[in-house]
Amino acid sequence: MRLLITLFILAFAQLFFNVAAASPHAPVNASSLKAEKKSAREDERRKRRPVKTTTKKSRLTAVQKFKLKKQTKTDIALHKTTSKKSPLKLSAKKYGHQRLAKKTPEIAVDDEALALTGIKMSKAHRQRYQKARETAMTKLMGQLGKPYQWGGASPHTGFDCSGLVWYAYKDLVKFKLPRTANEMYHLRDAAPIKREMLEKGDLVFFRINNRGTADHVGVYLGNGKFIQSPRTGKDIQISALGEDYWQKHYVGARRMMTPKTIR
Repeated sequence: MRLLITLFILAFAQLFFNVAAASPHAPVNASSLKAEKKSAREDERRKRRPVKTTTKKSRLTAVQKFKLKKQTKTDIALHKTTSKKSPLKLSAKKYGHQRLAKKTPEIAVDDEALALTGIKMSKAHRQRYQKARETAMTKLMGQLGKPYQWGGASPHTGFDCSGLVWYAYKDLVKFKLPRTANEMYHLRDAAPIKREMLEKGDLVFFRINNRGTADHVGVYLGNGKFIQSPRTGKDIQISALGEDYWQKHYVGARRMMTPKTIR
């Protein structure tokens, strides 16, 4: 009896082991199928998804596009500046002779003073300026040979140096003309002029007796000459500015009459 029970248990155990050994294959196969399906899906997704390197490339191209855009802007700006400059050069070359031709008649009609000042004036103003300068020169030249008179400022009494200048310009300029040579030298309305830039009608100043900055004045006539009333015992005369005596005592020059200061 014990033997039968033992055999029955063994047979049942064998059957149980057989069933247990056979049953795991199905779940293992299912899991393997699932794993295979997942791997296939992942492969498909990887194929469909863009590779990370492409995104980096797109970012690099975006940066390159920005740099290219910036470079294009600078190129456009440089092109504009060069295009702006080139017409000026072309116009200067093309129309330079025409501009010189336009200026030349003005210089020819006007005298050397207007040529150097470069002030644009109307025809009427230019004529008034020329007439005022001619009037001053006429008044000065009309006193040649008259005797020096200290304190004199009239053709009837004679002239001292500053009196001659005062008589020539007092009715032609807008500002009040002082009476002495030193005051004329420091006059704010009369611009200081370098010796190499002297023009007809400019006042030339000298210090002869060491009284103040300037104690003698004359009027420049051009070509290195000036008119003056020198001293007691002498007549109004034309002298050369290049003489040693006048070069030694020369202190400066002022421009009394300009297109802006005439009445």
